[in-house]
Amino acid sequence: MKKRTLAFFLALLALATFPFPVGAQTKVQMWPGTTYDPAIPTFKQVLGYDVGERITNHPGLMKYFEALAAAAPGRMVIFEHGKSWEGRKLVHGVIGSEANIKRLDDIRAGMDKLSDPRKTTPAEAKSLAESLPAVVWLGYSVHGNEIAPADAALFTAYHLLAARNDKTVDDILQNALVIIDPIENPDGRNRFINHFESAEGMESNPSTLSAEHNEPWPSGRLNHYCFDMNRDWFALTQPETQGRITTFLKWHPVVSADVHEMGSDSTYYFPPPAPPTNPNLAKDVITNTEMVGRNIAKWFDANGIDYFNREVYDAFYPGYGDSWPAMNGTIAMTFEQGSVRGLVVRRSDGKEIAYRDSVRHHFVASVATCEAAAKNRTKILDDYFKFRVSAIDEGKKEAVREFILPRRGDVSAVDKLAALLERQGVEVQVATAAFKAGGQEYPAGSYVVSCAQPSKRLIRSILDKNTPLDAEFIKRQESRRKRNLPDELYDITAWSLPLAFNVEAIPNGADSTATGKFSRWSANRPAPTVADGATVAYLVPWGTAASGRFLCAALREGLRMYSADKPFTQQGRTFPAGTLIIKPKDHPDTLAATLRKIAAATDAEVVATNTAWVEDGINFGSNNVVYMRKPEIAIAWDAPTAATSTGAAWFVLERQFNYPVTVIRCNTLGTADLSRFHVLILPDLGRGSYGSVFGDDGRRLRAWVAAGGVVIGINQAVGFLSDPKVGLLALNEEQGLNDAKKDSKPGADGRVPGSVIKDEEEFNRLIEPADAPPDNIPGAILTARLAPEHWLTAGLPATVNAMAEGNTIYAPIKLDRGVNAAVYESGEKVLASGYLWEENKKQYANKPLVVVQPVGRGYVIGFTADPNYRAFFDGLNMLFINSIFRGAAHARPAN
Repeated sequence: MKKRTLAFFLALLALATFPFPVGAQTKVQMWPGTTYDPAIPTFKQVLGYDVGERITNHPGLMKYFEALAAAAPGRMVIFEHGKSWEGRKLVHGVIGSEANIKRLDDIRAGMDKLSDPRKTTPAEAKSLAESLPAVVWLGYSVHGNEIAPADAALFTAYHLLAARNDKTVDDILQNALVIIDPIENPDGRNRFINHFESAEGMESNPSTLSAEHNEPWPSGRLNHYCFDMNRDWFALTQPETQGRITTFLKWHPVVSADVHEMGSDSTYYFPPPAPPTNPNLAKDVITNTEMVGRNIAKWFDANGIDYFNREVYDAFYPGYGDSWPAMNGTIAMTFEQGSVRGLVVRRSDGKEIAYRDSVRHHFVASVATCEAAAKNRTKILDDYFKFRVSAIDEGKKEAVREFILPRRGDVSAVDKLAALLERQGVEVQVATAAFKAGGQEYPAGSYVVSCAQPSKRLIRSILDKNTPLDAEFIKRQESRRKRNLPDELYDITAWSLPLAFNVEAIPNGADSTATGKFSRWSANRPAPTVADGATVAYLVPWGTAASGRFLCAALREGLRMYSADKPFTQQGRTFPAGTLIIKPKDHPDTLAATLRKIAAATDAEVVATNTAWVEDGINFGSNNVVYMRKPEIAIAWDAPTAATSTGAAWFVLERQFNYPVTVIRCNTLGTADLSRFHVLILPDLGRGSYGSVFGDDGRRLRAWVAAGGVVIGINQAVGFLSDPKVGLLALNEEQGLNDAKKDSKPGADGRVPGSVIKDEEEFNRLIEPADAPPDNIPGAILTARLAPEHWLTAGLPATVNAMAEGNTIYAPIKLDRGVNAAVYESGEKVLASGYLWEENKKQYANKPLVVVQPVGRGYVIGFTADPNYRAFFDGLNMLFINSIFRGAAHARPAN
């Protein structure tokens, strides 16, 4: 009896200590028929499990990657190219033959020459194409919950290093240099794995209803600040993207793949892409993409892997991991695998897919891509050079020869745009003296971007006011809309950086640098000077991002500041509304030194004055001058907010303006004591309503605002604030325009009056629901005019641009309830860039973008479009900053 009890106990102990099982995964050969060098460590030897048996976390990815490089130092080298927000290493491994690894510096130098035909003759280019390997870039898991790509990256590296007597691998190592970025979003991946492992039971559950397959907010897709980094390639807001772009430009890959996952019910996608195609893409790049796609299809067919292409995933928006490289001449592709989102999943057709299978599919696609590059090495390198040659030739011949970025208005935004272009490999010239072009005069310091350079197609794609959609594609979308079918656009239709920054980018048909005085852009701008000894005040002209950064830094330094609600003129200079006034009498003698430090850090202008006398406008002691308190800012965090909107607001304040905020989980926010906060930001909604946070009537929120708080609602949050039960914003959401007849209601017998429908157009009108909302728009840039003389628009230009998405449009607020601080322009002027359905264009005109309503001692501010969209709409930064800091200054909380 005792022996049986002991045996039973030992069996239980064994079960209790056994690692989590992996469900119903069946071990398959990743590349059938391959034998591997035992000197190269396997997954099992380094990580304790076979490939695809577990989801490898970031430490495991780094451990195995480093073990591979240590085992084959002559064929693999690892470089670090950055760190994520949470401090995780971002690395890329370079794999090639021993001969190629020994000459990495020469390969980089050769690719530099091949990428710039201005420095390389055709004969030199031909020689380089014959001698250089094809540089292939493989990037994995930019979305952290797209998990299989990163494990596939590890096995791809292992296979290239360990496969013995494999002609395909030998050819790849000889004729290609493979760069593997194994994990582009380590913070999001860590978030996913933590959730998955905490929800995993005794065996992996294939049900899509199981907790392990359903991530909590904000999901692992996004990085620390909740950014979708596959939209960030030209905006470069995140360190993960910045490091990747710097590395990309260092190596000049001629083939690249950005490896993703999609919904579980899908198979595998690889290019050619779906329409529409960005018109700036060269035909050769598209043709070569199909060549690589055909090679992948060959291997997928041989291995029985299902796939599709020419559907869903287009190449229009230039901020993807395939479209941005393609603008530079790279054969660039997106891969998408139906995701397991765990270790096994049951699709809707009943078939179970194992994690190992999804890893294998990505691995096969990766090797097939490398093989295509190696087999077609000379042609691909030659085509890359020709792409860059034709870009320069087009830049010399087309009507737009250059873009002029005048350094006026928000000069800090102009400077940032110039620096952003340079960071992407675009050459920018700076005028060292005033110059004339096209009959206009431009100040010294203005920038000129010539189109006669290898990056011409990228330049046109991000600086042109509008990138047109193909006419046939538009026609098809209009036809689909009439049949109540969704459009086939994968992302937004507009993204022009000058419009987003609200700065000028003037196309010019000549070469200004041929006659003016210019020098190459440099990051080393002289720091602003601050005069010593001002006896009355230091003034900071308002309206630039630099002045906003100055305000935030000065508040954190404890400076006491005031702000003018109206403009004034002093000593011949007009200072705009919002100008900051800092009085020496309120500060110690170290004030000037403190201001110099802040000005140098923020690039803000600081003007010293020894008199309070003004020639025009308000004086420093006017009642139209408000005290700028240091506000405590809270942001609603977690469900039901939209993670990208929440993260963008958080990021803009903390990382672009360097002002700390408090993120409060929504399950706490509804009952939290908000009395110490001055401003509460309610981001756009994901799923759900703020009614679940504050109650359907928002009583506690309304009391907080009435006591002097400022609540800022973004996009769908405006719907909650304007709900009649909540009553914080007197706005009404509009139905869509509808020309359908209103006399067709059923009678008592259920029948409707007879009718004659003369044509298809009338038929389409009649089948529209009478109370339907406006049609959904996938994203277009609209122009709005600002209300002059209101404190919310202080220091800002007459118009701004915003990204409009979705189908929510509000009627203007009435004069007796509030102010329409920003209103979309009239008629044809409303559409700045992109595509709008004609009905939307008519309905958006003269509708509010920003409204302000006083409630008791506080304010409610509603942004009907997100001012922080993807954090690259810098032209709305100061409107957002005004709503927070000037809003808090005008509210009257009890002392």
